[in-house]
Amino acid sequence: MGHVQDRWFRKVPDPSKPGKHLLEPTARNGVGKRYRARVIGPDGGEISESFADGQDKAAQNWVDTTEAKITLGIYVPPKAAKARAVVFLEPFGKTYLEDLDVDEASREIMEMRFRKHIFPHLGQEEIPEIKASHLRSWDSKLRKADLSDQYRHTLFMNLLAALNAAVDDGLIDKNPCEGKSVKKPKPTKKKIIPWPEARIWSVRSHLPDRFQVLTDLGAGLGLRQGECLGLGVEDLAPDRGKVTVCRQIKTVRNQLVFALPKYEKERDVPLGDHVLAAIKDHMELFPPVKVTLPWGKPGGKLVTASLIVTSVRGLAVRANDFDRNYWKKALKAAGVPCGRYENGMHDLRHFFASVLLDQGESIKAVAEWLGHADPAFTLGTYTHLMPSSDSRTRGVIDGLYSRRNGPETAHEDPTA
Repeated sequence: MGHVQDRWFRKVPDPSKPGKHLLEPTARNGVGKRYRARVIGPDGGEISESFADGQDKAAQNWVDTTEAKITLGIYVPPKAAKARAVVFLEPFGKTYLEDLDVDEASREIMEMRFRKHIFPHLGQEEIPEIKASHLRSWDSKLRKADLSDQYRHTLFMNLLAALNAAVDDGLIDKNPCEGKSVKKPKPTKKKIIPWPEARIWSVRSHLPDRFQVLTDLGAGLGLRQGECLGLGVEDLAPDRGKVTVCRQIKTVRNQLVFALPKYEKERDVPLGDHVLAAIKDHMELFPPVKVTLPWGKPGGKLVTASLIVTSVRGLAVRANDFDRNYWKKALKAAGVPCGRYENGMHDLRHFFASVLLDQGESIKAVAEWLGHADPAFTLGTYTHLMPSSDSRTRGVIDGLYSRRNGPETAHEDPTA
């Protein structure tokens, strides 16, 4: 069994109290480090470490931790640990991102986050030397740079995942992001306030005729922006009253590509008569164009779709260009605030969800039509928009007691 030796004092029997002990100074009292922690190593030899005065708890923790590592077979002798190759966070992180099993658009976004907000602060640190204090200082700098709680949370989770990979590779024994003194940023969840109907029609009217149908696809079908831009004639099934959402347009490495919808999840969405009519009217004015793009990433397999919405030159529309050149201008013309992260096309999806929930549609159905991975996310996002159940509950209970009392007493005055 490991133990901690106090080299400044030794226990001696207390002559005045049988069975008790006193602390008697040793010849080393006040010289050097006070505590020596000792354990028996895997080869039967002694392993030890010295600790200063006041660090008796740290010494005991070293004993407990070292014995646990020996038991688990993961103990690395200090000399062997020093012999490990020096690995800095930046080159390790770049390799980690290259090998990560994600789509290219997600990889590009993560590379940008590390390049702009992680590597400049921590990239030149040796991974085993990254401490909780480094992470607290890093997050403090992110706060001073006015990064949002949501974005800081995302950056923290990205770094945590990379350092988990370092743990798996044996570069470190514990992820410093999980230290007790490291406070993980918590994203602030804002309640969604759906657009009023009048705003939908006002913004639509201020868009060029070529792009007005995008509001119908967003507000009437609940499609994401990339799904609106990637919708093809072949995805419409008017005879079944359905639209199959099986494609979106994304920008990867500055090149447009086709890809599966978010979460790689295809879905069918109900197609109402009025939305269908708006799509048909649009296609009469602006006939669909066959557009060929690589699938998933630049250089991927070429895929062709007859896109309903295209640019003036008959090309696929780049979301950023549309937002800058048309959407924000329509918002301004309609008197709608248009900050960087407010009142984007995504608000049309919120309107779609709010209308359905207000009419009593189930969370499960709305989640399926929106393409959410988990209905619990839909519930957490839109639960405040669901109609109050107070009156419905009162009616159900009143009906229950009416049936119990019978027809003769069902409507008697309870105060009589």
